[in-house]
Amino acid sequence: MEMHQLRYAAEVARQGSFTAAATALHVSQSGVSAQVAKLERELGHRLFDRHPRLATPTAEGAALLTAISGALEAVDRIRTVADDLAGITRGAVRVGTVIGCTIPGYLAGFAEFRTAHPGVEVRAVEGNSADLVDGLLAGDLDVALVAHADPLPDSLEAYTFVDEPLAIVAAPGHPLASRSSITVDDLAEFDVITLPAGTGIRSALEKTCAAAGIECRPAVEVHSPETALALARRGAGVAVLSTSMLHSDAGLTAIGLADSAPNALSLVTRNAPGAAARALARTLRARLG
Repeated sequence: MEMHQLRYAAEVARQGSFTAAATALHVSQSGVSAQVAKLERELGHRLFDRHPRLATPTAEGAALLTAISGALEAVDRIRTVADDLAGITRGAVRVGTVIGCTIPGYLAGFAEFRTAHPGVEVRAVEGNSADLVDGLLAGDLDVALVAHADPLPDSLEAYTFVDEPLAIVAAPGHPLASRSSITVDDLAEFDVITLPAGTGIRSALEKTCAAAGIECRPAVEVHSPETALALARRGAGVAVLSTSMLHSDAGLTAIGLADSAPNALSLVTRNAPGAAARALARTLRARLG
């Protein structure tokens, strides 16, 4: 058996289909199918039941895939130790960020790492924070920038560089713009614009509402702070974000949300990251301050 065959089989199990695995691996579907079939013949067991657009592990396959996953992890650890001994960083890093991330420190750190380590393949994805944390726990991501209202799992290493309450962002002339503080009760009669479920901002808002015994029902959900701010600026409602997201926008006013649950922004690494992932995390932490 060969390492690429093991990786192909593990990716089919992870993706749930040969087509999705081929896309993730950047190879042809026929190539993935042929190599997995060759592996099955060598092992003497069928790893997957093939269905239209779906591949599910057989009973024997489930047991073998557990062993395959362990073998791949062992090989990755060998490479990490070898890289550490040689004092170099190479290989691949899988990094995730919150959707629409424009934090200057993150962007500067990302660019610095790419310049310093051109031999490292960096695979970057965007998603909501809940999915990014799941990706770290599953080993699908090495490093992620996540926003969160609750403590992160102990198995992850987190560097928190922002921890602040929520704010209500309103356009000049809005009835709430002259207030010095706002409660979630005050928001009941106004259209609220905020981020989707699974984001740190939304989690903090839901926790704040739950503590006050109020159901959280935003009028508008958007996927980026910039969109929320643009809509608030045009009078489509008030945005619930955090103060740091307002930047220096003179066209909007931020008012503190009383008794707000905290919204934290953290750089998180999975358990036992490789040498390249550790180097990226160090670079990003230095830039994020």
